Amino acid sequence: MILNTGGRTDTVQYYTDWLLNRFTEGYVLTRNPLFPNKVSRYELIPDKVDCVVFCSKNYKPILPRLHEITDKFNTYFHYTITAYGKDIEPGVPSAEDSMQTLIELSKLAGKQRVAWRYDPVLLTEKYTIERHLQTFEKMASVLAPYIDRCIFSFVEMYKKLEVNMPELIPLTEQDMERLAQGLGAIAEKYGVYIQTCGTNGDFTRYGIHSSGCMTLSILGGANGIIFKDLKHKGMRQGCHCIESRDIGAYDTCMNGCKYCYANKNPQKAFENYKFHNKTSPLLLGDVKPDDTIIQGVQKSFRKK
Repeated sequence: MILNTGGRTDTVQYYTDWLLNRFTEGYVLTRNPLFPNKVSRYELIPDKVDCVVFCSKNYKPILPRLHEITDKFNTYFHYTITAYGKDIEPGVPSAEDSMQTLIELSKLAGKQRVAWRYDPVLLTEKYTIERHLQTFEKMASVLAPYIDRCIFSFVEMYKKLEVNMPELIPLTEQDMERLAQGLGAIAEKYGVYIQTCGTNGDFTRYGIHSSGCMTLSILGGANGIIFKDLKHKGMRQGCHCIESRDIGAYDTCMNGCKYCYANKNPQKAFENYKFHNKTSPLLLGDVKPDDTIIQGVQKSFRKK
């Protein structure tokens, strides 16, 4: 089983103690987003978890104790660092601080296990194509020696985004071509392997690879293990990642990113945080009398 700790919320930044407690106790419970009274249990032991995948915008809180997980489990880390400031990502540290933390993470975990995510790429009057390319080059020049790859994607124009970001300028095909060409050239200049995530078109002519961001090939190569040659079903339409189990919960991330898909609104996350108990097996609240707990399927993808 591939364990995903950061698909629904920034667990590392806001729920570090809870996450470490779960690994210490060896199991975690997670509610079904569609049927809240259905709770799945997953065993957090090396024999049951092929790889622990992280995705965060701030690894600083977990670095002092990260070894508690990396000493026992195969791991892979996605670190999102973008061009945006507090106007779009109010709860995220500055790019300078984030880059320094990524370097520290890379030294602890190994560069082969760290991916830099520069996504989503979106345009406003402030965040222009030129600004993206200038910022990306500045970051690439610093991060290149410490990362396995860079992953980027263009923002998806879903309805909620139209409300949360009225300043958004829709990306045209020409915009995406200019950005892809520029990002590809910069990545080549600094020796960075660059790829897209999701359905973002074919930009291989600019040296940009098309792949899932969480594939058995990536995870296996990073950890020196051999996985089966399996078709990747993906987690949503257009996704090319291997299936995983997410232990987070929606409406719990307090980063407040305006482009976020996992929160209905930023305030909801702060309201839900009141129900967080770091000693509970659930991210939010505790097990209720009418909850039904089932053992989650934890099939291994490893080649025997």
